[in-house]
Amino acid sequence: MMASDFIVDVSESDFEFEVLKFSFNSPVIVDFWASWCKPCQILSPILEHFANEAKGAFRLARVDVDPNPNLALRYSIRTIPTVKAFIQGKVVAEFVGLQPEHRIREFLAKLLPPDETSLLLEKAESILAAHDWIQAEKLFRNILVEHPDHPQATLGLIKSLLAQGKSQESRMLLRNFPASPQYNQAEKLRPLADALFDYDQATLPDSSDLDIAFLASIRLARRGNYPAALDGLLDIMRQDRHYKHDKPRLVFLGILEIMGEQDPQTRQYRAELASVLF
Repeated sequence: MMASDFIVDVSESDFEFEVLKFSFNSPVIVDFWASWCKPCQILSPILEHFANEAKGAFRLARVDVDPNPNLALRYSIRTIPTVKAFIQGKVVAEFVGLQPEHRIREFLAKLLPPDETSLLLEKAESILAAHDWIQAEKLFRNILVEHPDHPQATLGLIKSLLAQGKSQESRMLLRNFPASPQYNQAEKLRPLADALFDYDQATLPDSSDLDIAFLASIRLARRGNYPAALDGLLDIMRQDRHYKHDKPRLVFLGILEIMGEQDPQTRQYRAELASVLF
């Protein structure tokens, strides 16, 4: 196991000082493990990575339960790995067993005060929800300068770009979107990005009435007139639910992603889509 300034091995003799007293200064995450435990061998390096990444925002204390049975008994350790978080001398949160990395990150995030990036991201998301696309773009770009692969900031940037009709950069970002919980949400934006790009390249067909109606809807979406664009897409689906392999529906869902769940029109248009499809 890798040691660092933020990671300590703790025993029964120094648990009081290294964990309980230290937790009055900053959170202490205690990893109860054993050398024979295979899930522990996977979890411990993940915790170490997050501890080093946090650079002192919390301490990781490792307790080998075999030579420290009294600690295991004191804290009711029945399964390993078990992870407990201490703040001001008390257990405030815990989880048992091997967890996915994003769940562990969420667990830690609830214990730590927000960092500068989190605060900036919260501000950017709020501005995005208010549909101030230009300012949101600037803030998301600022985050990505420091954290180039930040999935939430990348998703926010894509939304703010698409809302301004900037399809080319959006498609590039979507092609290289990092594996993350935000990946599926990003994929919902791909049909809209492709349609906007095809509109800019003048490659959308216009040989039928539905083709012309779809082109008009994309033109409206590119100008940011989302209600009119959505109404046009609904009209197309009423005439042909499967026009161009469901492209109107997929673009429709992409626009709703950009509008956001806080937009009062989003729920209304979801209901209208359901009435057309079902």
